[in-house]
Amino acid sequence: MNTAALLVIALLFGGTTLFAFAFAGFLFKALPAETARATIRKAFPYFYLFVAITASLAAIFSYNRDTFTLVTLVVIAITSIAARQSLMPAINAATDSNNKKRFALLHGASVVLTLAHIAALAFVLARF
Repeated sequence: MNTAALLVIALLFGGTTLFAFAFAGFLFKALPAETARATIRKAFPYFYLFVAITASLAAIFSYNRDTFTLVTLVVIAITSIAARQSLMPAINAATDSNNKKRFALLHGASVVLTLAHIAALAFVLARF
């Protein structure tokens, strides 16, 4: 199970890092701004679903490893579901109502959450 856990955690770390640092930036460089915004808006629910499912699967594979790894992965899964179900709709509503201050605050929260996930996953991987 340790090998499966390691591979799934590495997939989660890599996928999250790629999405956060490459995909979003690439969209805004490769596409007109309006198209990029619409595309990223459609991509984020799938991103958070990927994170939640992959973190859950990694938690299952890590069940017997250690408590820290298990709890970290479960927290990542839960916060990803919360972000998908609550934070993303709030960000979209702020965008739709042209509430730039609220958008900046909520978008900042989503960035901090993703960076926290990446840092936590890096720490879990380093402990393997």
